[in-house]
Amino acid sequence: MVHDRLMALAEKLSAAGESPAPACPDPVNEAMIRNWTQAVGDTHDWGSMAPPAMIQVWSMQGLGAAKAGAVADDPLRLLNENGFTGVVATNCEQTYDRYLRLGESLRSTMRFGDIAGPKKTGLGEGYFVTWYQTWYDADDHRVAEMLFRVLKFRPRKKSGVSPPKSGGKYPLPPAIGLDTQFFWDGVREGELRIQRCAECGVLRHPPGPMCPVCHATKRDHVVAVGRGEIYSYVVHHHPPVPGRTPPFVVAVVDLEEGVRIVGNVIDCPPSEVRIGMPVELAFQKMDDELVLPQWRPAGLPGPEPVVEPAAEEGALPELAIPLTPTFIIAAALATRDFTPVHHDTELARAQGSKDIFLNILTTMGLVQRYVTEQVPGAVLEGMKVRLGAPAYAGDTLTLTGRVIDTPPAGGPPPAATVEVRGVVSLGDHVTATVRLSGGPR
Repeated sequence: MVHDRLMALAEKLSAAGESPAPACPDPVNEAMIRNWTQAVGDTHDWGSMAPPAMIQVWSMQGLGAAKAGAVADDPLRLLNENGFTGVVATNCEQTYDRYLRLGESLRSTMRFGDIAGPKKTGLGEGYFVTWYQTWYDADDHRVAEMLFRVLKFRPRKKSGVSPPKSGGKYPLPPAIGLDTQFFWDGVREGELRIQRCAECGVLRHPPGPMCPVCHATKRDHVVAVGRGEIYSYVVHHHPPVPGRTPPFVVAVVDLEEGVRIVGNVIDCPPSEVRIGMPVELAFQKMDDELVLPQWRPAGLPGPEPVVEPAAEEGALPELAIPLTPTFIIAAALATRDFTPVHHDTELARAQGSKDIFLNILTTMGLVQRYVTEQVPGAVLEGMKVRLGAPAYAGDTLTLTGRVIDTPPAGGPPPAATVEVRGVVSLGDHVTATVRLSGGPR
């Protein structure tokens, strides 16, 4: 049984303790630093030192390099052979004893942590594999240490529905023509507009070019009050519909104005929908550009009013980073991460993703970039990063932060902790804690 084999292997590897890691291919050099900083948009002047978040980059083996054994290779291979073919990094914790200088050569060691699972996740059932890496300089002084954790998961079976081509976009936008433009203009303004004949005053829906009663072509509209009753409905189970999770209710609603309109019933289990049920209009945001008129049981509490929170003490300005495919691929290559899910769309989808997505080394670089931009003179001692929702191509990553535990200013930059949050359209992509020291490195 794969679980028993995994646990036995984990126990054996943990007992083995620290062992040499594959050799670091290159000394700390200006060309790799320049490529890395340009890829992640880091404009900080690092002088003769290397950005600390690059520490893992120096030991990445690169594309086509001879495969040297790493401490987690055997459990990862065993999981892969047993159908857990998907992989995504979930956690990384780094401690920086000092900044590296140009020309330094490093060596590193690894020790195995543990394997946790099986666990059900949003990507599928999988196992969390943890290991540690430590870097030393030429004098055998420790310069950095890292905890690294990945999820090896069994990709979910495809439903047969193609994912949307661009990140965060609703896959079935309405077709808008000359006869329906007024309707969708109204939806964007929070109105349900019903077409009216400008000659005889008859209301009609769906909209059309000519009045079915007097055949006039002049038309205007009225704004419906947004109340009605369910005239008929179906509960949709199959076939799959892009952007919708079955079962869902599609209803014909009898409006108080005397016309009928089709829409989904939301905020109500399908089993509780019935003919004649009073409903009211609800506008549902599908993506950053599209809002759809839907229907919900009448009398439900409305959404809480949006109140802008007061700025927290120590709050930092936000930084929005467009995640273009070029950005994601360039950053992955600059971090020497050639895992296909970060540059090959078809292979990413074969592993259960909807597109290529940001790698954790880039995410850490962006967290560092944000802190050094927002906290002048910041010197990093360590960083803890936890990944959540994938940051897919076509989305935008918005970073915000807050400085806490700051002693009185004066003299060198004060020691502090910065909490950083990075959000994409799917939710929190990253939460991070960055420790800052009180002086130069």
